[in-house]
Amino acid sequence: MSKKLSAEFLGTLWLVLGGCGSAVLAAAFPGVGIGLLGVSFAFGLTVLTMAFAIGHISGCHLNPAVTLGLVAGGRFPAGQAVPYIIAQVAGGIAGAAVLYAIASGKVGFDLSAGFASNGYGDHSPGKYSMNAALVAEVAMTFFFLFVIMGATHRKAPPGFAPIAIGLCLTLIHLISIPVTNTSVNPARSTGPALFVGGWALQQLWLFWVAPIAGGVLGGLVYRGLASDED
Repeated sequence: MSKKLSAEFLGTLWLVLGGCGSAVLAAAFPGVGIGLLGVSFAFGLTVLTMAFAIGHISGCHLNPAVTLGLVAGGRFPAGQAVPYIIAQVAGGIAGAAVLYAIASGKVGFDLSAGFASNGYGDHSPGKYSMNAALVAEVAMTFFFLFVIMGATHRKAPPGFAPIAIGLCLTLIHLISIPVTNTSVNPARSTGPALFVGGWALQQLWLFWVAPIAGGVLGGLVYRGLASDED
């Protein structure tokens, strides 16, 4: 278990450092900024690379919503969920700390710019309402779990799951960055929010509730459609 938890910690650190780091450091860099498209691919690549690196160790959840969705889908023991989630949140905070250490080295760095935090209303990139953010996060995480369950089914083509899952997360970001800055992952949301404080912490509840609800629903629906015995 210690190896699994260490893998989840490091994997989630990489997700936050790579994904949020691309948004904070490279999205708007003068002349060569990667923009929304680049940030979307960065998040997908963090999961794709870590799925190949640690999938055989911990399953590469990197996300409390994924862990609980897999529990609901019958793919993961409920008794291991809490330690996994603790490791993931710790990794998300550590990733945000590394990113802060880098980003704060630039003259004029200001946390009030958001630090890749998730938000709704005035703190949504597109000024989307709380209800829109809630629907988006539930729907995106539902389909994320649906794809994860399908790609890792015993009858799925072997060896391709990391690619399908990484591209799914890329697509999710392409859709929902304008709405919430895209969470679908409470650990990813928690790390930056702790550094920003204020509004980011006040709105953090949505980025725990909605992804977990969507993930659990996605796991249950896929389990109903295709059991591992099919």
